[in-house]
Formats: sequence, structure tokens, C-alpha cells
Amino acid sequence: MGRNDNSMFYGVDLVTVFTYLVLVLLGWLNIYAAVYNEEYQSIFDTSQKYGKQLIWIGTAFIIATSILIIDANFYTVFAYGFYAVLIVANILVVFLGREIKGSKSWFGVGGFGLQPAEFMKFAVNLALAKFLSNRQIIVNQQFRLRLKDLVKNYKNTFYALLFILLPLLIIKKLQDETGLAIVMVAFIIVLYREGLSVNFLIFGLLAVILFIVALVVTNTPTLLISLGIIALSSFLFVPRTRKNLIIIALFYLLGAGIVFTTDFVYNHLEPHQKDRIDILLQKKEDPKGKGYNVNQSKIAIGSGGFLGKGYLQGTQTKYDFVPEQDTDFIFCTVGEEWGFVGSVTVIFLELFLILRVIFLAERQRSDFSRIYGYGVAAILFFHLAVNIGMTIGLVPVIGIPLPFFSYGGSSLWSFTILLFIFIKLDANRLLILR
Repeated sequence: MGRNDNSMFYGVDLVTVFTYLVLVLLGWLNIYAAVYNEEYQSIFDTSQKYGKQLIWIGTAFIIATSILIIDANFYTVFAYGFYAVLIVANILVVFLGREIKGSKSWFGVGGFGLQPAEFMKFAVNLALAKFLSNRQIIVNQQFRLRLKDLVKNYKNTFYALLFILLPLLIIKKLQDETGLAIVMVAFIIVLYREGLSVNFLIFGLLAVILFIVALVVTNTPTLLISLGIIALSSFLFVPRTRKNLIIIALFYLLGAGIVFTTDFVYNHLEPHQKDRIDILLQKKEDPKGKGYNVNQSKIAIGSGGFLGKGYLQGTQTKYDFVPEQDTDFIFCTVGEEWGFVGSVTVIFLELFLILRVIFLAERQRSDFSRIYGYGVAAILFFHLAVNIGMTIGLVPVIGIPLPFFSYGGSSLWSFTILLFIFIKLDANRLLILR
């Protein structure tokens, strides 16, 4: 951007910045629509959520500009420092924070609140990028490796997973913020890009599928017999060797272990989490209770039709039928007022930003920048998929925001920091080439 190589905006990817600005603007307009009240018609009224969001947007722009001013090496040098500070902050908030909706995970700052768990995303991304870029690690996909190399790679994989699991456990166990904790799982995509064997992803997917099946089919003997039949049938497609026999036996034992532990995991969930899973799997119906949010959200989205009812004309939205319609369920406002066309447009813009980040990540000369870029894409995609999945009843309601759309300063700031650090790293690529 620009002809002055000394400008702080030199090399900044305008396409990414412009897409960010469009999403933030559309998000603000939808927050206004979600809480619209004829008594408060001014969109700049700071006593209302849309007015407060405008303040958050203004400060987010200041943060974005500050990130572009700071030297890119700052984020590499202090990557572990950011991680350590945010880990401490997420522990301290349990003792010093204010309780909101049963979760003590917010620091009170005047009339506003900051949620440190939101900022953990960019901190984990920085630390993970630094750790992985300092080592040629993760599981080497070559078939033959010396034993010490294999141990070294698995050891480094374990350390990389610790960077992800530590904040996940702190956020879940201490703050009871299940949604923000689960977001950390998205970083597994980064490990896969850096060499983690695809077998881990396949096994993880199969484990999730088997877990869901075990929740639906509660007859454990039937499931174990079915797994045995599948295991024996696999010999029809692979050579009958001792090695394959051992592999198939191990997979059967792992599958059986998942079946036996499903009840244990399910029984240790919170009551509201069990209800959400049961409703999602259609094991129970509660349209006026635990399933009310999703049911009303689907009604709102469906009522929008192809072109929508028009801006500020949504009846489900205007009369507050959908709880949390300005935060976790903001997409139902889009669906009702903008219809199918508007919904597809929003999804396209979000996906375009994600794909743009991946494109930029692949052209990086620095391993740190590439890994960090994939972390940004993974986080944005996870939020997008889960948030929209919640509103249309495809995934359990776990309460995570739609990137750049949902109301809230902490989420907007965290997404802005996450994205603009990468924009700065990408711009620095041109300075390295000079």
C-alpha cells in the first residue's frame, strides 16, 4: 500500500483490511437492528448496545493502527510473554473478576467489561507459532524414522498440544466458559498444516462420530458387537498379516474404550449442556425451555425467505422472540431481515476473509508468519461454523460470537488483534525482500 516504503502502511494488504471494515460495519448495522426500539432511534446513542458497540469499533480501529505502527519483530520476541500474561489474567479473573450469567470471567472496567479468555486466542497463536517455527517438529510423515527422531517429534508434538490444552482447561474448569475453551481445539488445524499426520485427524473424526452414536444408541453390547463385525470385515480389504491384525485389534480396543467412557463423560456434563445435546440429537423435545433459543432462531431465519423482510422490519427480532439475538444469535437477525441472499452474502464475506488469510499465509517467507496466519484462519473458521451451526440447530449451543458481527468489545478487540498482527507480519514480508 502506498509508494513510501517508510510508511507504517507499506505492504498492508488492502483487500483484507477492506473486508474487515465491511464486516465490522455490517455487524454494527445488524446489532442496531437486533435491539432496535422506536423510542431510541439514534444509531449513535451510547446508552444502547449499538452506541456502545460504536465505541468498541472506534477503539478497535485505534488498536489496529497501533499494531501496524509497532515493529513486526515485537510480536515474535514477546510471543511467550503475551501467552504468560494472558494465562495469569485468566486465572486472576476467577478471584478478581465480576460474575456475569453465572460465570466469573470478566474484569470490570467502569461500565464496561473485558473477558480475558477472548484474548487468549491470539496469545496461544503467537506462542504456538514461535514454538513450531523454532523447530522442525510435529510428526514426520516419512514411514521410516530413527527411534530417537520419532521420540523427539512426538515429544515436540506433546509440547505443542500443551500450549493449546493449558488455556483450554483453565477457561473451562475455572471460568466455566465451555464455548471459548472449545475454540482452542481449532489450533489442531495448524498442527496438521505443519506436519501432523492426517491419521490423527481421521481418528479424531471417527472418535467424535462414535461418541455421538454411543449417545444415540445407548445399548452398549449392541455397539461393541457392531464394532467387532466392522473390525472383522476390514480383513476383506487388507492383507491378513500379523501387523494388520494388531492394528485392527488396537482400533477395536480404542473404539470400545470410547463407547465405555461416553456415559462417564456425558454424566459429568452440566445439566444445561446435557439438555442441549439431547435436544440436538432429538432425544427430547423442549421447544419452550432449553430448545427455545434455537427454535425461535430457526423460525426467524426461515421467515426471512429469499430476500428478507427488510432492514428493521424483522418481527421475531423486533419483539425479542430470540434471546441473545445481538450476540450469539446475531445471524438470525441477518436471516430474517436480509433473507437467504443476505445470509449467503455474510457467509461469503466471512469465508472470503478466511481464504484470503490462508492465501497470504502460504506466501510468507517466515515460518512464524505462516503458522500464525493459519492460526488466524482456523480460529475464524471455527467461530463461523459453530456460530451459524448453533443458530440453525446443527451443533449444540455453546455460546461463541460470529466474528466481527456479534455485540461485545472483548470479542471485537480480540478478533481485531488476531487479524491485524497477521496483516502486520504479512506487510513485513515486503520489508524482508527489500
